[in-house]
Amino acid sequence: MPLLPSNKFNTKKTPPRRSLSLNNLNKLESSIREEEYGADYGQPAMRIAGQVIKFDSENGIWISETSGSSGGVSQREFIKLRKQNESLAEENNLLKLKIEMLLDMLAETTAEKQVLERDVGQYGSRSQKSSRKR
Repeated sequence: MPLLPSNKFNTKKTPPRRSLSLNNLNKLESSIREEEYGADYGQPAMRIAGQVIKFDSENGIWISETSGSSGGVSQREFIKLRKQNESLAEENNLLKLKIEMLLDMLAETTAEKQVLERDVGQYGSRSQKSSRKR
């Protein structure tokens, strides 16, 4: 009789694993999945303490949909107005730069005109003197 039974150290064979899923949804691209199965869920939204909060995937932030203490303007409208304000400020800066460039160009052409008038005045007076002598 052996001291230790041999079956204690023999491990049992594990059963084969089942396949994870036969579903093809995880293998398709998101655009094809949306076309085929209509898996467009829209923006995630939740209600917390009486306020509706939606996730803005464009900016990557949560936006309060209900009007809060900001004078009756929702956060979405506030962000929209802020973006509009920034774009108008950029346009204003561009227009100021264009005005400065136009003023520089005007000053340059005025200076060139004065130099040409002075040169024409000097040459014109010489040509008139020489024509009188003849």
